[in-house]
Amino acid sequence: MLLRINGLETYYTAEGQGDPVVLLHGWGSSSQSLAPLCGALARTFRVLAVDLPGFGWSQPPPAAWGTQEYAGHILRLMQETGIDRAALVGHSFGGRIAIALAAAEPQRVSRLVLVASSGLRPPRGAGYFLRVATAKLVKGVFSLPGWGATGRRIIAKWFARVGSRDYRTAGAMRPTLVKVVNEDLTHLLPAIQAPTLILWGDRDQEVPRSAMETMATRIPRARLVVFAGAGHFPFQDAPEEFGRALREFLVAGESP
Repeated sequence: MLLRINGLETYYTAEGQGDPVVLLHGWGSSSQSLAPLCGALARTFRVLAVDLPGFGWSQPPPAAWGTQEYAGHILRLMQETGIDRAALVGHSFGGRIAIALAAAEPQRVSRLVLVASSGLRPPRGAGYFLRVATAKLVKGVFSLPGWGATGRRIIAKWFARVGSRDYRTAGAMRPTLVKVVNEDLTHLLPAIQAPTLILWGDRDQEVPRSAMETMATRIPRARLVVFAGAGHFPFQDAPEEFGRALREFLVAGESP
């Protein structure tokens, strides 16, 4: 279904009956990545899975959005679909949005599930600042008049070599990516009131265990479950264990 929110055509699916659950996908993905979860949860809940603006079939934002803009968009989606209060399940980038929404609107979030969630800026050593300085130098030099198309090719090759996979493939969404990855949501964690389940695979190469432990410590009613042998997509790598932990938390409404 398509719904116009904040002037943007926003695609979402709705399945099942019962207490509402909103699924938020990761960066570079869409609601389709969470389809197995949607199907399983729809037996018990009313499940909404949304394509975040700029992904899937939803229109991109008109300018670089930060986490707060995305959280506000999901709040509007809930309002437009008649949901006063819902459980949020956010994977990676979707977890970042869920954190912001749960902290800003605690009365709207009944339970929170963070799956390999982003949102905490990692410590940055000398290597990071050297790469940033080099990037600015390369861009500054090869953007000078006279370099033309050759300069643009050199800049593109350099960023393709040192940039992350998400950065290389972000296209028009790159300014939004740069904005959100530089936001640190650590200060929001204590404001989350909902019981929170944090799910993470111990082979995750995208999100470190230390970030998950920080979330589990600073969110007042949170606990961490680790899936051995699973990576950044634990719901794909350990579907049975993941599904069981998720359903038990949502159905029982357990408070960590």
